[in-house]
Amino acid sequence: MVPDFPRFVAIDWSGARGKRYAGVAVAECAVGDAPPRIVEPPGGWWSRTAVFDWLLASLERGPALVGIDCAFSLPFVVAGRYFTDPETATVFDLWDRVEAVAGGESDFAGGAFAEHPDYGTDFWRSGLQPDWYRDPHRLAERVCRTDGYGSPQSPYKLIGSKQVGKGALAGMRMLRALRRAAPERVAVWPFEAAAPDRTVFCEIYPRLFLKRAGFGLRKIRDAADVDAALAFLGSRPVGLAGAVTDHDADALVSAAGMRWLAGRPEVWSPPVMDARARRQEGWIFGVGDQTPLPLPPGAGEGS
Repeated sequence: MVPDFPRFVAIDWSGARGKRYAGVAVAECAVGDAPPRIVEPPGGWWSRTAVFDWLLASLERGPALVGIDCAFSLPFVVAGRYFTDPETATVFDLWDRVEAVAGGESDFAGGAFAEHPDYGTDFWRSGLQPDWYRDPHRLAERVCRTDGYGSPQSPYKLIGSKQVGKGALAGMRMLRALRRAAPERVAVWPFEAAAPDRTVFCEIYPRLFLKRAGFGLRKIRDAADVDAALAFLGSRPVGLAGAVTDHDADALVSAAGMRWLAGRPEVWSPPVMDARARRQEGWIFGVGDQTPLPLPPGAGEGS
């Protein structure tokens, strides 16, 4: 079944410790070709708690497809050791474990899990790469690279500006709280079926949508480029002018990109998604549907 959504929400996420974050952005668009819009944060910048509150309140407006730019799980080749029976453990068991360790941190921060003596030894947290570290990846991340969409970092690597592990742990905590607050109205894909009466949360990788629109590896920080990407993804232009933050650009393009992909059955059931992904590791929305990438703008000119 291909779910039918009236709204699409994309969230550029952050796992930083703090109170509010310049790196969090929220964009929303309706079904059809209406341009996405940036949802203005309360107080100038979003906190993760403010995002949670907005998402919870937005459930009253009816179902939506919500994409969050964070890993929803850890590679179970490593995380499986946290459980007596790794084969029967689910992603929700992992979320409970993260919450039990990091639940005392404010604003859904999850860094305490990566610092805990029982789990922190699996994370590369400082210095040069340790001899024991093998850079474990989930299947979705490996397929994302094979498909040509980029190279998502392992959630166990907490080094460098592109590290995603703390954002993943914070996302797990927020998603767990949303499921507990509204269990009849929230589903997290692919672990749960995308029921038509529920808001469905999925993991997104903004670079995938930029690649789909022909923008390669470069960031978009210009309003004209945002509109060019949106046009490729079947959206009318936003009509902004001048500079745009890369966080806003990622959210705007991702919201339209999710809408563009959501009607394709292969996106919901990619052939390469395995049982571990469905139950434990999760999947990146749009990875594995085998659609060829377009050429970057200007490619082939003059030939």
